[in-house]
Amino acid sequence: MKATEQPIDVREIRRKLGLNQSQFWSKIGVTQSGGSRYESGRNIPRPVQALLRLVHIEQIDITKVKKDDFDVAEYLKATNPEMYKNLKKEARASNSKKKKAA
Repeated sequence: MKATEQPIDVREIRRKLGLNQSQFWSKIGVTQSGGSRYESGRNIPRPVQALLRLVHIEQIDITKVKKDDFDVAEYLKATNPEMYKNLKKEARASNSKKKKAA
């Protein structure tokens, strides 16, 4: 973790989402007992932290993400970074509009 980053309070995130431990942790492939240990202060491995961020903060349904999606994004980023940047900006704006409408 970078020195400027605050440790995440996964228990607080889970409670704000209104999920019990089993519901919350199963979405990222962690058992309820493992999640309980993390909520009690055990260090959370970086891959688990990344999944927590993607699933519970960014609200990405990881069951729908395919490797091809990542391959296309990486190819576009490498071959046409300006287009990648613009598409990313447009996608964020579109998602922001959808959230405001909901």
